[in-house]
Amino acid sequence: MRIAVVATCLGDAMFPQAPIATVQLLERLGHEVVFPADQTCCGQMHVNTGYLDTALPVVRHHVEVFGRALDDGVEAIVAPSGSCVGCVRHQHAMVARRAGDEGLAVAAEHGAARTYELSELLVDVLGVTDVGAYYPHRVTYHPTCHSLRMLRVGDKPLELLRHVRGLQLVELPDAEVCCGFGGTFAVKNAETSTAMLADKMANVLTSRAEVCTAGDSSCLMHIGGGLSRLRSGVRTVHLAEILASTDRDDASTDVIFEEASR
Repeated sequence: MRIAVVATCLGDAMFPQAPIATVQLLERLGHEVVFPADQTCCGQMHVNTGYLDTALPVVRHHVEVFGRALDDGVEAIVAPSGSCVGCVRHQHAMVARRAGDEGLAVAAEHGAARTYELSELLVDVLGVTDVGAYYPHRVTYHPTCHSLRMLRVGDKPLELLRHVRGLQLVELPDAEVCCGFGGTFAVKNAETSTAMLADKMANVLTSRAEVCTAGDSSCLMHIGGGLSRLRSGVRTVHLAEILASTDRDDASTDVIFEEASR
């Protein structure tokens, strides 16, 4: 399959390991990966903060960029972010129709129908639950709000993790409770966000996991920042990175990640 990757703003600017791992994983599974170089933001931050007029040109650019990719033979679009995919599916057409641009709305719906969160693409579209990964660590999974409530990915990430060799999957208490990030919510409601984060961190520590994983770098940034301030020793690692890991018979994985983090 020919697949286009959305890196996401956060992936591009702060956490490139997630989109790099997504590309690496899909290529290992035998797919052709396309990366439209003129992609930018999907507009989620603008929409969620209420700046719908400002979001319109951002949405239009995203729809046009990935529309061209679909016209060029791309069969699916994937993002290692449930929140960004949620924006594409549930907000793009709404923003366009609010502005009276029905043509953009229709194009947005066409692109949204081909856009998937990573675990959705793997399980529902590619029909894969065992991606050949190896990750010898004790791991717990946090289901992010957008993937859980907007996309309803369900237990697809857990199915994938259960098939990773060497990985011990442990239950996260109160897993479905929000971590408290919520984008600008963490800034506008800092005290509430901090209290929610404290509960999430306590549950991660209760699980005795070495690693907390999720499908969104934003939530992992929030949880990971809190855990690092506690000097807990628990790391946060994106789901894509775990699925891209092997038993080191391919050393290029480490080289790519080291270069990306410099």
